[in-house]
Amino acid sequence: MVYNEVERTDRDEMRSMQDERLRTTVEHAYENVQFYRDALDDAGVSPGDIDGIDDISLLPFTGKEDFRDHYPTGLVAVDREDLRRIHASSGTTGKPKVVGYTEGDLQLWGEVMARSLVTAGVEPGHTVQNAYGYGLFTGGLGIHMGCETLGANVIPIGGGQTGRQLELLSDLGSDVLTCTPSYALYLAETAEKEGIDPREWNLSTVVIGAEPCTAPMRAEIEEALDVTALDIYGLSEIVGPGVSMECEAKDGLHVWEDHFYPEVVDPETGDPLPEGEEGELVFTTLTKEAVPVLRYRTGDLATLTREPCDCGRTMVRMSHVTGRSDDLLIVRGVNVYPSEIESVVLEFDEVAPYYRIDLRRDGQLDTIDVTVERSEAFDGDDEELAARLRDRLQTVLSLSPDSLDIAPPGGIERTETGKVKRVFDHR
Repeated sequence: MVYNEVERTDRDEMRSMQDERLRTTVEHAYENVQFYRDALDDAGVSPGDIDGIDDISLLPFTGKEDFRDHYPTGLVAVDREDLRRIHASSGTTGKPKVVGYTEGDLQLWGEVMARSLVTAGVEPGHTVQNAYGYGLFTGGLGIHMGCETLGANVIPIGGGQTGRQLELLSDLGSDVLTCTPSYALYLAETAEKEGIDPREWNLSTVVIGAEPCTAPMRAEIEEALDVTALDIYGLSEIVGPGVSMECEAKDGLHVWEDHFYPEVVDPETGDPLPEGEEGELVFTTLTKEAVPVLRYRTGDLATLTREPCDCGRTMVRMSHVTGRSDDLLIVRGVNVYPSEIESVVLEFDEVAPYYRIDLRRDGQLDTIDVTVERSEAFDGDDEELAARLRDRLQTVLSLSPDSLDIAPPGGIERTETGKVKRVFDHR
């Protein structure tokens, strides 16, 4: 089942549509956003030089710093009276990245979110318990609009209120839960402590997003909640959640490329990479009115494939995000991604799916300390467990942590809302 037949469009027809929409978007950005007019002029490119997607590499990149440098509304391409909503993504430092939406943009967002929900198996009449945060963060309202566009019944509980979340999952018979991967695990852990068996719920699917999720973490969620966990991807600068969605084939996330054109580039050089090679995801909006975005560098690492999918959709698929180009930790000359440490943690049944990384500097040398949490079922020797974990990390990372501590159950801070912070850089 698809929400819109465009999801099965012939590849040649899709390219023709993208060519036309890219020309319109570049002209719109050039005429209405001073930043893009200056950037294109500096690059020696005019809108007339862009015939279609084959010319996209002529366009300059846009980065998160450009949103912050033109705070609050310097990248908005329409008059203030044409805006219907403002969202913002604060990130971790500096000014928030402000994005605006026209009435047409909101309709677009609702449509791609409805597509995404159908891709996850949601049907009109299903009950969706939405545990993403509402407000300036795009997650909660994005999912909400998708449910209403589709005709699903949405419970707008938002983030937190874990006790109430568990109560509603039981009492209202929610079919689908939407939340971050870390919060899904937190719900499962709390349910176990409260003596609640998720197998007694009606819940069949969890739509997870807003932070990377490794294969072992997904497996942990599916086992703990007795569900199918499917990944949704998005970012405020492009539209919010609903840029791409994983189908039940679990073979990548379908990018709604009639609205958001994806590329993968070398994180260092910015050069386009061939299909199937991992690099940094770049998106160009093709239909956005309020904030058209050319070649936005997401910082997310993934691959793209146009191979046929078992579900019948023809749209390009992106892999799960494996990490971020700016999340790379360099410790004593060794490249370390937090996701690599997470994958090791989740290999061990003796530890809970929580960890903390602390980076410090001792003189001229960087140090890395890892803390994991003993599972409640483990009653063995902590030192022996730490030694095995250290050996495994050495194999995976080619680097041994300077310290590896085993915390008691519940010893690592939890969060009921938003994304979990796992890396603390004290350098």
